[in-house]
Amino acid sequence: MIAAQGLSHWFAEGDGRHQVLHNITLDIRAGEIVLIMGPSGSGKSTLLKLIGAQRAVQAGRLSVNGCNLDGATPRALVNVRRGIGFIFQSHHLLKSLTACQNVQIPLSHARGHTAGSSRASALAMLARVGLAEHAHKRPAHLSGGQNQRVAIARALVGNPRIVLADEPTAALDKHTGREVVELLQGLARDSEVAIVLVTHDNRIMDIADRVLTLEDGRLTGIDAGTPPR
Repeated sequence: MIAAQGLSHWFAEGDGRHQVLHNITLDIRAGEIVLIMGPSGSGKSTLLKLIGAQRAVQAGRLSVNGCNLDGATPRALVNVRRGIGFIFQSHHLLKSLTACQNVQIPLSHARGHTAGSSRASALAMLARVGLAEHAHKRPAHLSGGQNQRVAIARALVGNPRIVLADEPTAALDKHTGREVVELLQGLARDSEVAIVLVTHDNRIMDIADRVLTLEDGRLTGIDAGTPPR
């Protein structure tokens, strides 16, 4: 599902540039949950944005869901993003919309969906994450954990093959954070979705098939990016 080889990335810094990723080689299979851990500034979010087709590949090779992202056109990057579910620490829900309407957003431009069918899909996904009775509520009337579940429902409603999560439990208490990651774990097992989860949260390491460490833009371990046989 995700394959990187020799992936490197830089940011402009003054008159020069600062390298944030160094020669990353990584393979992630369908149904696999991979946690990426490491200190702040180690390049975790940059790597996630590259995998999510939110940044252009500068050096190396990167294939996501069968599409080569190195040298990809802007339109191709948009198409790749449509096949990925994104979950963030800050759930980025629109405050003026209900939970159901927020979950419908990814389906607004999806082929084959009408207003009625997208609403039905959103309600079904909210029920799956335990929020059927809260579909009509706006974010201000939901708890932090409930809002994160809405964000998860929004990420999953389009049946993505890949889910990328950036610190999804950082603002949650232990019980709610556990519920969130167990939802993701069930998704990986039941639907063969590849999940990449960037986190500092040691409490959720047990859900992972692999835990990779990124330090100073480098994956640690000789075979850090290779799935177990």
